Amino acid sequence: MNLDPIKIGICGLGTVGYGSYTVLENNKAEIARRVGRELLVSHIGTRSIKAHQDVGNTRVSNDVFAVVDDPEVDIVLELIGGYDVARELVLKAIANGKHVVTANKALIAVHGNEIFAAARQHNVVVDYEAAVAGGIPIIKAIREGLAANEIEWLAGIINGTGNFILTEMREKGREFSDVLKQAQELGYAEADPTFDVEGIDAAHKLTILASIAFGIPLQFDKAYTEGISGITIEDIRYADELGYRIKHLGIARKTDNGIELRVHPTLIAEDKLIANVNGVMNAVMVQSDAVGPTMYYGAGAGALPTASAVVADVIDVARSINSPENSVPALAFQDDSLSDIPVLPIEAITSSYYLRVQARDKAGVLSDITEILGDFDINIEAVIQKEPRVHDEEQVLSVIILTDEIRESIMNEAILKIENLDAVSGPVSHIRMDRLE
Repeated sequence: MNLDPIKIGICGLGTVGYGSYTVLENNKAEIARRVGRELLVSHIGTRSIKAHQDVGNTRVSNDVFAVVDDPEVDIVLELIGGYDVARELVLKAIANGKHVVTANKALIAVHGNEIFAAARQHNVVVDYEAAVAGGIPIIKAIREGLAANEIEWLAGIINGTGNFILTEMREKGREFSDVLKQAQELGYAEADPTFDVEGIDAAHKLTILASIAFGIPLQFDKAYTEGISGITIEDIRYADELGYRIKHLGIARKTDNGIELRVHPTLIAEDKLIANVNGVMNAVMVQSDAVGPTMYYGAGAGALPTASAVVADVIDVARSINSPENSVPALAFQDDSLSDIPVLPIEAITSSYYLRVQARDKAGVLSDITEILGDFDINIEAVIQKEPRVHDEEQVLSVIILTDEIRESIMNEAILKIENLDAVSGPVSHIRMDRLE
């Protein structure tokens, strides 16, 4: 290996940034063997170096833009997160002729089309494996490993915080608010947990997965997003009784009418592998026409797991510097072959449903509910009427119903009519079900 080292600039020395520096340093001999030349971290941009962060004699600037303007840097690692500054930083790096590796799912989901177009114009590579599912190489699996297949659908637990909360609620019978507080104390959730618990983080990731699976432009604004803050212990217990688990899934499915792109709580049969992915772990199932179903499981966050994906991208980019003709298209498909198939609104999707109706204990309630469902041609798969209990000084009962598949818009009409029954108190809890078949 007589070639000059490829020089790396790291922007952001937080958890992932320092993890990436550590992996590049600790495994540099092995990495050099894989690439065919040495990779050297030559410049770091960070506001401060923490006490535990040893970066040797590497040049450090407190301005991340100094890294992208450094003429010696070949590959820029954007690890600062967020939208605006990260977008400006990446576009500046591209304009300067530098390759980019990012772990920023929000950046790619929202600004990826613009970024990839700029990268094509300047003949550089932008890679983003760590943007989805941390250390799980799901981007590479779909872009390369499954390239011979037509992908039919994918479904993933792609936010570890939400999965941790639902796991704790189910296994320990704890309320959502109590587990959320613990997740914040453990560092799994931010002080403002909206991105995690309301599904925005998962929707960013699902947007990326759908684009590379189906060859469509990134369309985060069309992803349906629903969080887990409304899931109750009662729903989790009833789902268990019926043989299901509630998981916060991102689902992308190609249909004759368009692409389903949705994040929401989902009932899954308890014998499905993905139903048994617990804690902060992530998993993605992919259904393809040739290979059939495959599943990818592992750590979806953390310093070294995410750094593993970042550095794998660095190695791929370094290889492309050696052999530029072998680069993989950013969104898996050739740029002039992206499809304009529409993303469907949630009202147009078809699903089975779990319904929980709370009603006053009076004769004929169940028959009134089933009559309404029948009027809308909604077939009932299972029904349970629980024993009455006292709530707000009156006898109430819960009716739990599983339905066959029906279009969402029709189900919404039926739910509204059920909620207008005199005996029904409060909104109808409804959770989509998916057989993942």
